[in-house]
Amino acid sequence: MDNELIAIPARRGKAAHLKRGQKVKVINTHGQQVVDTWAFCADDLKEFMSMEHSRTFMERIIPQVGDKLVTNKRRPILTLAEDTSPGIHDTLLAACDRYRYELLNAGGYHDNCTDNLVSAMKALGLAPPEIPSPLNLYMNIPLADGRNLTFEAPVSKPGDYVLFHAEMDCIVAFSACPQDIVPINGVDLNPTEAHFAIIA
Repeated sequence: MDNELIAIPARRGKAAHLKRGQKVKVINTHGQQVVDTWAFCADDLKEFMSMEHSRTFMERIIPQVGDKLVTNKRRPILTLAEDTSPGIHDTLLAACDRYRYELLNAGGYHDNCTDNLVSAMKALGLAPPEIPSPLNLYMNIPLADGRNLTFEAPVSKPGDYVLFHAEMDCIVAFSACPQDIVPINGVDLNPTEAHFAIIA
């Protein structure tokens, strides 16, 4: 699997094993796609990358190159090693789920990142013990007036990528967010595929 480009299909999820010292490159193939990102400790899935703990550790709400993302036990799990995008990501919002789409009056079942995480982990024979808040790569949620959130289109370009360095053996999981009601994935409201590659 090393260096192989793996698709995260539009509106779906994908997960993979990542060894300590390996890197994972997450590519915004078409430029406007949010990629919800999780990491779980391989030895204990109850330890996972935590946005609330990471914000405290980083002392900021958006990670920058060199920042370590930490687990709910405050141990580094991933380091942001490279970022060719404008660096706009989100650590505040929970993964979308059936309840979010019910509130948006989607009507019937709507693909969502929560179910995508569960499906992606299931493909590896695993089950997440809970649904942590993800690192929402490329998601653009400006903070207006210091307190109000707005939901904007990504500012990333086709081919932009982030590169993470694994600080421990872990499971990484991704969802090509299926949001097509608000412009999280661009004003065209058209979720697209993304890709990732594991680099030894």
